[in-house]
Amino acid sequence: MKTRREDIRNIAIIAHVDHGKTTLVDELLKQSGVFRENQAVVERVMDSNDIERERGITILAKNTAVTYKNTKINIIDTPGHADFGGEVERVLKMVNGVILVVDAFEGAMPQTRFVLQKALELELPVIVCVNKMDRPEARWEEVVDEVLELLIDLDANDEQLDCPIVYASARDGYAVTNLNDDPKSMEPLFETIVNYIPAPEGDPEADTQVLISTIDYNEYVGRIGVGKIDNGSLKVNQEVVMLNAHEPDKYKKVKISKLYEFDGLNKVEVREASMGAIVAISGIADIHIGDTLCSPENPVAIPFQKISEPTIAMHFLVNDSPLAGLEGKYVTSRHLRDRLFRELNTDVSLRVEETENADQFKVSGRGELHLSVLIENMRREGYEFAVSKAEVLYKHDANGKLLEPMEKAYVDVNEEFSGTVIQKLSQRKGELLNMTAGNGGNTRLEFTIPSRGLIGYRDEFLTDTKGTGVINQIFDGYGPFKGEIQYRKNGSLIAFEDGESITYGLFNAQERGNLFIGAGERVYAGMVVGENAKTDDIEVNVCKRKQLTNTRASGSDDALRLVPPKQLTLEQCLEFIDTDELLEVTPKHLRIRKKILDSKLRKRSEFQKG
Repeated sequence: MKTRREDIRNIAIIAHVDHGKTTLVDELLKQSGVFRENQAVVERVMDSNDIERERGITILAKNTAVTYKNTKINIIDTPGHADFGGEVERVLKMVNGVILVVDAFEGAMPQTRFVLQKALELELPVIVCVNKMDRPEARWEEVVDEVLELLIDLDANDEQLDCPIVYASARDGYAVTNLNDDPKSMEPLFETIVNYIPAPEGDPEADTQVLISTIDYNEYVGRIGVGKIDNGSLKVNQEVVMLNAHEPDKYKKVKISKLYEFDGLNKVEVREASMGAIVAISGIADIHIGDTLCSPENPVAIPFQKISEPTIAMHFLVNDSPLAGLEGKYVTSRHLRDRLFRELNTDVSLRVEETENADQFKVSGRGELHLSVLIENMRREGYEFAVSKAEVLYKHDANGKLLEPMEKAYVDVNEEFSGTVIQKLSQRKGELLNMTAGNGGNTRLEFTIPSRGLIGYRDEFLTDTKGTGVINQIFDGYGPFKGEIQYRKNGSLIAFEDGESITYGLFNAQERGNLFIGAGERVYAGMVVGENAKTDDIEVNVCKRKQLTNTRASGSDDALRLVPPKQLTLEQCLEFIDTDELLEVTPKHLRIRKKILDSKLRKRSEFQKG
């Protein structure tokens, strides 16, 4: 018989990137007494990965649990970026409600729409939390209206529309349900969760059913499956059957060797867990997301939403440049292969395929950010490799017509820059759908544009809007192929010979365009050392020394002035490289190079293509 387990609440916190989800979870942890009085706590404690901390974004969904007045609240902090949407889709299957966090100034943003739509499709109740009430420019009344409009727009049912609204400042550690109340603590938010979010429902006496929604990975115990017990209970040493709703042939008997529940930031070993609990299970080597663990007497798989397909791909290659193997710890194809396939243990939105060439792997993901985070992680771990330009994954419809992935792009810019942005995105096959006046002289533009039209655009966009513009994109399905797009208007400055860059050579080269390197750096023939001011590629000799003569003219030997080189970040490098170039990635350097290093062979290849 189905019953509700009143001592547990399972919730996910969803929001657009940078609206304060992770800071809010910090406060809930602090105020529920998870940390000792004198414990030093880092900010954004849930962002455990270095890149998450540096960029201020959440990449992986994280589980935590707090106890409030004898009720255990399991909280899942989810990513806000569409590139990590695969994470959000899955974890919503574990929860009975969501807290939608919205910035009191920025209001409902594109990603808010994306994550909210997923929650509404699963008929989850929503608590709206208007965060950052401490901002001087907070406009909470309009923001609440925007959220209600968004709920109507997404066909929310009557119950979802009648959602409670909590006003909070995660940074200052308070929440209120009525703006006239005295802000003291997070207690009003805790109360709203306990009173509004339904307790998990299931049959504690029925046969076991657990749907695995997240995979964690640990060097010592291997794969750890995380999921909610839908029915029955789970014990250590219990024998269960592993099934999958999308793989009818999957049927494997396994044993539960270790079982954990979440408490604060820790996993606590337990002997048994019952219906409604979120548990972690280790000791099953080939456990995957979407698997159901159930009793052998009644094996029934729980249906599961398929994870969205990747839309973008890159080739990862063994580095074969003249400087290969000098800076990396892991440099062989075996190292590269093992690392990429290990990433599949935790990242379900990623695909890794072997190619005809043993030194090359095709890696597909949800977007440029998704793949650049993987590249940055590998680089920090000591890997050395090369990557090609990102390309979109095409499909064909039933009539054989070519289809390509499309994006909805939402652009918030100052009015004076809107003309430039419209012109640039139109050149990249974007169509303007909507244009609305925003706050403080801002304009919001809504485009539909091919995914490949946005590859390499972000840097140019920031330059055009003087760093003030914000662009967000969401995958919008596949549409008919829109025709060729010219990616880059500027050619490359290519090093002419191997050696070390010299001030004299660089001084002559800088007249041609922007340089990426300074003096005293090792270069090789075929390496890209700068960006040409014109459209074609030019070879420059940056290793050239000044010929010495016996005569000296006064003033001719004054110090040569070099313009500081343009230091490219990983994202800028990935945006800059063209289809005939590679990015050499090492723990110490990022070098752009031509695929064919030899100048004569390169010209011959271009001639044959032409």
